[in-house]
This record gives sequence, structure tokens and C-alpha cells, in this order.
Amino acid sequence: MDVTGTLAEVVAGLPSGGEARPGQAVMAEAVARAIESERHLVVQAGTGTGKSLAYLVPAVLSGERVVVATATKGLQDQLAGKDLPFLAARLGREITYAVLKGRSNYVCLQRVAELDDADDQLGLDVGDRPPTAEIKDLVRWAATSTSGDRAELSFEPSHRAWSAVSVGPRECPGQAKCPRGEICFTERARRAAAEADVVVVNTHLYGLDVATHGAVLPEHEVVVIDEAHQLEEVISATAGTEIAAGRFAALARSTRAILTDESLTDGLDAAGAALADVLRPSVGRRLPPSGDPGLVQVLTTARERASRILDAVRKVPTDGPADVAARRERALQAASTLIEDVDVALDVPATHVAWVDGPADTPSLQVTPIDVSEVLAAGLWGERTAILTSATIPAGLPASLGLADGTYEQLDVGSPFDYEANALLYCAVSMPDPRHDDYEAALHRELESLIVAAGGRTLALFTSWRAMDLAAQTLKPRLPWKVLTQRDLPKPALVEAFRDDEESCLFATLGFWQGVDLPGRTLSLVTIDRLPFPRPDEPVLQARRERARADAFRTIDLPRAATLLAQGAGRLIRTGTDRGVVAVLDSRLATAQRYRWEIVNSLPPMRRTRDRSEVERFLRELRDGAAA
Repeated sequence: MDVTGTLAEVVAGLPSGGEARPGQAVMAEAVARAIESERHLVVQAGTGTGKSLAYLVPAVLSGERVVVATATKGLQDQLAGKDLPFLAARLGREITYAVLKGRSNYVCLQRVAELDDADDQLGLDVGDRPPTAEIKDLVRWAATSTSGDRAELSFEPSHRAWSAVSVGPRECPGQAKCPRGEICFTERARRAAAEADVVVVNTHLYGLDVATHGAVLPEHEVVVIDEAHQLEEVISATAGTEIAAGRFAALARSTRAILTDESLTDGLDAAGAALADVLRPSVGRRLPPSGDPGLVQVLTTARERASRILDAVRKVPTDGPADVAARRERALQAASTLIEDVDVALDVPATHVAWVDGPADTPSLQVTPIDVSEVLAAGLWGERTAILTSATIPAGLPASLGLADGTYEQLDVGSPFDYEANALLYCAVSMPDPRHDDYEAALHRELESLIVAAGGRTLALFTSWRAMDLAAQTLKPRLPWKVLTQRDLPKPALVEAFRDDEESCLFATLGFWQGVDLPGRTLSLVTIDRLPFPRPDEPVLQARRERARADAFRTIDLPRAATLLAQGAGRLIRTGTDRGVVAVLDSRLATAQRYRWEIVNSLPPMRRTRDRSEVERFLRELRDGAAA
């Protein structure tokens, strides 16, 4: 297949006029080679490469069924709503594609039908009152929707309301056992995906497919993992187990309508409450390998009560009314998976780590694999060709994912942007060490000086909510421009508000270090408060450090910090005409001889300076140019 020629024809039709992107062509050829040779590919493609078309063109030309797994909804929307339709039009051929989401993203028509039962309505998980107008709106919407996809709602439903009209994979009995299986929105989406040339999913859903050996997605020969630097953590999460009080409460609630013995459901509720109580003191902490005696007792009791519920549900007649039969199947599924997960938690394998996550009011027990290489070896590397790509590929990523030597090609195609001319990397060497008491006051002074020089137009990134809140509280009275924070609005609305007010500032935490696109004059300064090393007490990384021993810092902490810093710095230059400053307000970037160059070399090749006056002069030039 003539990948290079076809890519050139496709790119020529872009609104930008099809400027030459050598890295894009190199990447497309490498993707074509990987698919033809059935050899995996790991490719770093800097911002502006045009990596979506670089993998879509050879993937479509190959004739293989392809799944594209992305980390953000924005990229999914871009692929399905823009890139794939554009590609089909330029190629002059039909390309079938589908977006597939997890089951809980679609309304469940069986649950909606059951809302006609007035008694059941009173048992909905919407607080201590009957269904609200919100649930009625969801029911009306379900009657007219053609997709059942929550994303198409004109309003954002509460968690409780949406839970009343949807089901997750742990309780859905599947199409064959559901009275409305043939018209199920999820099954309809899965059928469309099974017939599509390209299926777009999020990385979490793909992780579930890997963990379940292909039970979630249709058969496919090629997978593209975009934003592949997140794959290890996603697989770790999806291959693990999560148990919280809510699962016991949900099972009790769903069985009350079909069981007459209230002591069974009340006992299950009490088991969930006891679990929350015993987990609460350990939130954020790792549990001992031998297990906590109090937790073991609570889990043992909870398992016994879930087993009694399972036995009772099995005795419910299968030839009863359709709604009762459907409830019975959901309860059987939910009880069985809950018992299986409790069994894992009672006997945590040596390959896993147990820890407690979540806020104190809703803690959850997590059992997570320490090393994901075995999961990926069984569910991915030997099953299909994988293309892993990102603007930033961490050092050692193939090894951490279990890719064997000789089974993959790795390359870096760079970026077409002129970082040397358009961007300046500033390290504030005069700042105190971030662990020093004087650091926060110095940080606020530095931020103020830089933001004033930039005339607003700043994305200030912080490594903690506390640091963000304190900086916003301190600087809002000092700055003449609007200061937005991550607490003000949902992420899409916040990004839009920042774009609309060209001189505004946006203060945000880790959720904005990646997946945010802010091209143009609205952004000329990105500040980063400190090097984003992971917390030393983060449970899964703590277990990995123990395995790595002396190599822990260089193989675990340093690659993660360098990758996240590069992702944060990557918010600045999004087009060929963007200009600005990345200011790292952590002097260790310049002074830590042990690791500074590994971090600096992971960043885009910007000009570097330690001179704040040079930075302020450059920012003022940009500010005055924007004003003119």
C-alpha cells in the first residue's frame, strides 16, 4: 500500500493547506510496517505531528479491523466527529466506524420499564424521597433517544438519578437473559462496533477487554493506544478489584423487590456499613500483606451474607413476571461477582497490593496488580498488533509493559514546531527549595511578577489542590485580570471560559496537565509550581519501589515526573504560531545534578534561561503584540 502518497493526498485537503510534516510521514510508514509484519510499534510523536492521521491512514489501508483507544473524551470526539469522516471523504471510500463506551454510559431500557412499578420507584437510589423530576426527565429522554448514550443528554444527571436508569457490567446478566436484550442500547452499540472497520473506545474500556481476555470488545487485529504513557496505570486499575459499601447497598436494594425476608437485605446493608467503618481509618494507605484482622472478619461476614442472598435469589421462580425474572438475573450476576471479589480480597496474591482509596465518607478496598506485564502478555501482546503512541513516551515504558526485546520497534518522530524560536523554558533558580518554609510566599511573588508581565494569559499548574487554592486566594486581590480555578466550573466549561476571556488566568491541578488544548493568544505563559514527583506513600508505586530496590528512583519515580512535567509543558505550544514561556518554579530543575538532565531532556527543545528579567521582557513583547 502507498501510505506516503495516500497520506499526502489526505493532508492536502486539510484547512491548513497541507503543510509538510516529515514526522507524520515517518510515523505512517512505521505503522504500516508494524501492521504488515505483525510487530508492535512504540512511537513518540510530538505535538503538531498529526499523529491521528499518521495511524489512521495506514490502519484503514491495511483492511484490518482496528480499535483506537484514547485517554480523553475530546480525542474520541475528534476521531469520530472529525478525523474519520474527513478521511473517508478524502479517500473517496466508505469507512465504517463506531464509538463504543462502557455499559454504564447507556440507559438501561429494562430498568426504565421497571420504574412503572410504583413500589419500586420508592426504592430508587435517589435519597429518602420518591423519584424526582430529574428521573422523570431521564425516562422521557430514554423513550425518544436513538443511542441511549448519556453524553447526548442536554443536562448532567446526578449520580443517584443515573444509577436508577442504568446498570454496570457487574449486574447486567447480558442480552440473552434480559427481556429487553434485543433492543438494549449497549448491545446495539456493540453490534455496530462488531461491523465497523474502526472502533473508538477509551483506554479504560480497552483495559477491561484485556483483563477479561476479549469479553468486552469485538475481535480485532490491530489496536492503537493513544496517550500510551497512561497505559500502565489504566491496566493496573482495570485488572484489579474494587469493593465498597455501595456494592452491598446496591445488591440489597435490587433484591428487596423480589425477596420477602428483610433480614437478608438488612444484613447486607449492615455488612456494607461495617466495611466502610473498618476501611475509613486507612484511606490512602496500603494494607499489610497478611491482611488486617478486623477487615478479614468484616469481609468474612459480608461474604456469608452475600452468599445467603445468592441462595435466596436462586430460589426465586424463573417463570414469574418478566420484571421479576430480569431482577433475579441482575441480582444473581451482582451477588456472584461481589462474592468473587471478596474472595480475592480475603486472599490477596503476592503479585498484588491491597490498599484503601477514596474520600473518608465512601472508602473502597482496592486490590491491584503490582506488575501489569503478565496481564498484557496474556491479553494483548500475543493476540494482536499494538501501536503505542504519545507526545511523551517515558523512559523504560516497553519494559514496564512487558514488551519483549525483538517484538517491537521504537522511534521518536519529533515535532514540526520551532520550539527554539517560539518558546522559552525558565527555571527559577533563585526560589527556595519547595520543601522550605519560605517557598510558598516566594512562589506567589514569582507568579505575580510573571503573570503581570504576560498580561494575564496564564495557565498555572499545581501539584496539589492546597497549593492551587492558596495561590488563588493570595493572588486574586493582587491581579487585575480574572483568575479562574479548577473549583469554579466543570472542565469543558472552564476551558471555554478561559478561551473566551483572552486576558484571564486559569489555576488548575493535575487534571489539566494533559488533554487540554489552548492554542492562540489566550495562553502565553504556563507555570508549574514544582517537579511532579509521585507521593512516596502512593500504595501501588510503593510496592513497585520495593521490587525495584536500588533502581526505584530511576525506574519508577523519575520517568513519571519527567513525563508529567513534559505533558504540562506541552500545554503551551499547540500550533506553529504559538509563542510563550514555560516557567518551572522549582530550583531543583537546575540544581539537582543527580537527575536534572533526564528531566530537561524529556521536555520540548525550548531555549533555556535562569534570568527572570529576560523572561519578563519576552512576555511583555508578546503581551504588547497581542494588544496591538
